[in-house]
Amino acid sequence: MTDPITCPECEGRKGERLGPLFLRCLFCGGLGWVGGDNEPAEACQKPPPPPPTASDHKVWLDPYIAAAFPCRMCLGSRQVAHYNREARLMASAPCPCTFEGAPDSAD
Repeated sequence: MTDPITCPECEGRKGERLGPLFLRCLFCGGLGWVGGDNEPAEACQKPPPPPPTASDHKVWLDPYIAAAFPCRMCLGSRQVAHYNREARLMASAPCPCTFEGAPDSAD
């Protein structure tokens, strides 16, 4: 840890103004200074890896589960759905496995 000093990136301005927007400095976090508890050099931890997608879940390693559901996206229903909470809209579309020539096509 070091003594607090003026941020070398924003020079103590805490960010940058672009028209009506104020973008805070990413280096100091909008404080205008670094050091002490606000030391960016000490926070160099790697972010956690992203969680696995549903199709990469370990349940698909089970041969009985993999045989029961021919497609990991639609689980055999041949339709995929998406719900948008903000728009309160649900949309469905044919699964890619239903298209002719698809590698997982059951036809």
